[in-house]
Amino acid sequence: QVQLVESGGGLVQPGGSLRLSCAASGFTLDYYAIGWFRQAPGKEREGVSCISSSDGSAYYADSVKGRFTISRDNAKNTVYLQMNSLKPEDTAVYYCAAPSHCPRALYYSRTYPSKWWGQGTQVTVSS
Repeated sequence: QVQLVESGGGLVQPGGSLRLSCAASGFTLDYYAIGWFRQAPGKEREGVSCISSSDGSAYYADSVKGRFTISRDNAKNTVYLQMNSLKPEDTAVYYCAAPSHCPRALYYSRTYPSKWWGQGTQVTVSS
């Protein structure tokens, strides 16, 4: 069974850090780009970051550039999202998925859909 499972969310103060994990099962992560997306209450889901399968190139939404870092450990079949300098506006449910195109899926999700969505992990940034 193909599955992506997110973990690592929680409550953190502004300026703090969290590391999210996206563990894959049922397929080999090496051959797929993986993306992180988020959805805040009352807002549309948005692309946050993705990492390509070919050369590991990383892409970021402008809102997180310089603060978030995506990485992959193919041996562990896991992709990570290191989030530093967190802001209240980063509060959302974070999902990982396999985008049909990285990075276009971050910006044009309807044209470039993603598959194998995880259940999400809640990130709350609040004092």
